[in-house]
Order: sequence, then C-alpha cells, then structure tokens
Amino acid sequence: MLELCESIYIGRNETVHKLIWGILIGFIVCVQPISAQDNTYPNKPIKIVVPYPPGGFNDTLGRILAPKMSEIWKQPVLVENRTGGVTTIGTSYVASSPPDGYTMLIIQFPFVTNPFLMKSLPYDTNKAFSPVILAGRSPTVFVTSKDSPYKTLQDVIKAAKANPGKLNYGSSGNGSSNHLSMALFEKMANVEMRQIPYKGSTAIMTDVVGGQVDVAIDVLGNMASFLQTGKVRTLAIGQLTRSPLMPQVPTMNELGITGYDVNSWHAIVVPAGTPRGVIDKINQTVNEILKMSDVKETFRIQGVVPDGGTPEQLDAFLQSQSNTWGKLIKNLNITAD
Repeated sequence: MLELCESIYIGRNETVHKLIWGILIGFIVCVQPISAQDNTYPNKPIKIVVPYPPGGFNDTLGRILAPKMSEIWKQPVLVENRTGGVTTIGTSYVASSPPDGYTMLIIQFPFVTNPFLMKSLPYDTNKAFSPVILAGRSPTVFVTSKDSPYKTLQDVIKAAKANPGKLNYGSSGNGSSNHLSMALFEKMANVEMRQIPYKGSTAIMTDVVGGQVDVAIDVLGNMASFLQTGKVRTLAIGQLTRSPLMPQVPTMNELGITGYDVNSWHAIVVPAGTPRGVIDKINQTVNEILKMSDVKETFRIQGVVPDGGTPEQLDAFLQSQSNTWGKLIKNLNITAD
C-alpha cells in the first residue's frame, strides 16, 4: 500500500514538474522577442507622422523632436506630413503601421473629437493607439477688439443674456476647436451667441480687430501677433489656473465660469500593441528633450508650455477630453462641416 502511494505521489510530482516547465518555456518564448526588441530599439530610421501641413505647432513639434531624438538615439528620425480628411489620413496611416515604435503620430484636438463628429472612421481611436506622452499645452484666449464696449468677460455675458443671438463670434467652422470652445462657454455661461464661420484664425482675428466680429476664442499661438499690436483686448484665458505665458490675464474659472478648462494640446501616440519597453524609451527621451532650455524657449515663442509625464497620464487626459467634448457634441447635436 505504501509503495502504491509513493508511486502515485511521484507520478503527480512529475506531472506538476512538466506543467511548470511547460509554462516557463512558453513564457520565455513569448517574452524573449519583446525583450530583445526593447533592448535594441531603435536600430533603424524612425518616422514621426504629422497629420497637419507645415507651419503650425504640430509640425514644429515634430521638427523639434526629430533632430534631438536622432542625436540621442544615433538613428535618423524623419518628419512626414500626411494631411487631409481632418487629420484622418495621417492618423489612419499610423493606425495600420507595425506596432514596433518606428512610426509615431502627433495628435491634437481632432483626435478626440473626430469619433463624435464623423459618421465613420477608418480606425477605432480607442483601440488602435497606445499613449506615449503629452508634449505641451497652450491656453485658449477670449478676446475682443480694443475698441469694443466689452471691457470684461462679465460685460460679454451680460450683453449676451440681454440680447440672445445678437452677439457673434468667429470660428473655423462646425466642430473646429474654436467653435467647440465657444459652444462650451455658451453652455456654461448660459448664453446664446451667433457663430460666423471663417477659413482660419487669421481671418477671424482680422475681423475682430475691425469690429465685424464681437468676440473670439482661439489658442494663444494663433493670436500672438494681434495681441502684440495692442489691437485686441484679452478678457480671459480658458484654463483653471493662470498661464505662465500670460500671468496677468485672469482665467474664466476665476471670473465665474467655474470648471472651464480648454487648452490646445499636443501629444504623441503609437500603434496599439507597441511593446511597453519601447513606449517607455520614447517617453523617457521626449521627457528629457522637453526639459532642454532651447526647446523650452521655442515652445514659449510658439505660445506653448512644455508638459511631459507618463503614458498613463496622457491616457487619463485623453479620456477626460473625450468625455468633455463627446458629451457636448452629442448634447448640442453638432456635426462637422
């Protein structure tokens, strides 16, 4: 009887040992290629895809990062502008690229609003990408003409409430960042104003200066030259705390639009499935670059404050942005032009 028990015990032990070794071998086989890739990355040219034309800060960001990354990694880093489709062409290209860290995407506002504004997209925003880093943010600025009768934000709110639909504002069209920023302001301030669509920020600001447009909300970078001339009056910035770029300007939050927090932002994502070790290496390198004095100065000139942080922080930020704008777009039944 004892011999039988020993035989059963030994047999079970052999089975357990085989099972354990099988699991370990399988784990090693699965993990080795990823670990090897992590350790050798990058070993060939990298591409930063910008779904915007040259000239704006998204393109500038790519061209700031590329030579710095190349110097650190000793590999060529190229910037490729793939424009069109309200950023969907370049975004779709990256979504279908190999998840190996050699193709990155610069993203901004449309990344979180397109899924709500468009009937269909050639990719699933929530599943096709992995977050890497939030590179920087720029405050939105609420302005009027220097000759406007509106001296404060409360003057605008008072006039808008007294005459619903009479005051107008400029935007780049339905679903644009300056349209949605103002739509959120209207909702939170409980006012109604009239949208006048333009083809771009320069045309909007020209008519603000000329008095044809009562007010506008746009990012600091788009307004900088007009602000410097003194031909427009800054009434507020659209974030929770004052910006180091305009410390003298109060926030909408301070002025009674509690919780209004709208920035222009710029971030980096990669195709979903990119190994975490590769994502961490990109994240660490960009964080290092964002701390460089010459990079900080270039950002400042462009009206952007460097950000940084972890992939998890960017993921939380993107979810928050998606919730805010998705809810607004659905509630107001906003569609893209």
